[in-house]
Amino acid sequence: MDSVNQADFWQQRYEQDSIGWDMGEISPPLKAYIDQLPESAKDQAILVAGAGNAYEVGYLHEQGFTNVTLVDFALAPIKAFAERYPSFLAEYLVCADFFDLSPSHYQFDWVLEQTFFCAIDPIRRDDYVQQMAALLKPKGKLTGLLFDKNFGHDQPPFGGNADEYHQHFAPYFDIEIMEPCYNSHPARQGSELFIKLLVK
Repeated sequence: MDSVNQADFWQQRYEQDSIGWDMGEISPPLKAYIDQLPESAKDQAILVAGAGNAYEVGYLHEQGFTNVTLVDFALAPIKAFAERYPSFLAEYLVCADFFDLSPSHYQFDWVLEQTFFCAIDPIRRDDYVQQMAALLKPKGKLTGLLFDKNFGHDQPPFGGNADEYHQHFAPYFDIEIMEPCYNSHPARQGSELFIKLLVK
């Protein structure tokens, strides 16, 4: 399990194209969420952590969002994203361990979650919650997708359910929405929760 806490693990997965979780496109629920955002959201500070191939970041960029930070442990997907989107500012492409991001340097209006929570070592889930709360501005929100499924293996993704997630998030977030997705990608029908959590 320690391997998932190392950048090399993820770098090798991308180099070997061992990324079965990758849908090759923006997740339909996240596209629908982005599409209903007001124009005023386009200059808000947004974080997409554990972004991987970052289809959501690309879509935000295409829609005119100007303050989106992409963070990933592995360099390979970041380099690939930069090649696909040469107009995306390099300063917003961050190759780093999410847990090492300094809240004194990074503060976000909201975070777009694309099952990154389900990619980290499960013993670090409370660390994730605390770090997300620290990186969000007052009244900031964490919104996106978590897996609603138990995969039964010791490699990512790691699943869970709403009851478990409530226990992790409730100390730091008010849970406004945590419910099954109605518009998941066909490959993920019945296995995703949409969340909207407001930092306390």
